[in-house]
Amino acid sequence: MSDELKSMSCSAFTERLASREPTPGGGGAAALIGALAASLGSMAVQLSMGKKKLLPYEADHRRLAAESEALRLRFLSLIDGDAAAFAPLAAAYAMERSDPDYPRVFREATLAACRAPFEMMQRCCELIVLLEELKDKCSALLLSDVGCAALSARASLECASLNVFVNTRCLPEDAEAAALAEEAKSMLSDFVPRAAALARFVKDKLM
Repeated sequence: MSDELKSMSCSAFTERLASREPTPGGGGAAALIGALAASLGSMAVQLSMGKKKLLPYEADHRRLAAESEALRLRFLSLIDGDAAAFAPLAAAYAMERSDPDYPRVFREATLAACRAPFEMMQRCCELIVLLEELKDKCSALLLSDVGCAALSARASLECASLNVFVNTRCLPEDAEAAALAEEAKSMLSDFVPRAAALARFVKDKLM
């Protein structure tokens, strides 16, 4: 890809997302939502640093700031990582089914297309854990941003999962695809409720 999607302006990215271009698609959108969630978490940490009542958490704040920034950057890189997997997959779909290389090429391209959204899910889970800790260590004025981050992380997690499942279902007899699908289901089962609980915690504090 000649231009990095992650470097586009918000306007340019959404314009391309809305166009007939195949990338970015749902996976790229999921990664962007994840980056926004991590950014909100980072902001809540940064603006909590140095507050008199929160000085006991100074070391934790430094760690959480570094972790949230690393997640933000990783989500951004996954926008382009997801897009890079599209061309080989499209080429595999275009192959003649009678081609002796078709089963191998299709399998490899399909599994490769799972990797970026699967990692998005993993990073979302890490972010939700980070936000669970942050809710007790940030300024009360920033708690709403932690709640927004939790809801955004949940959205990214669920969106990314669809981009895993749409590919794993194409390899119904493949052990590696089945393992990816099961792990994705496990992450949803564990972390969607945790993100929802965190958002409810914030809502209860604010209402």
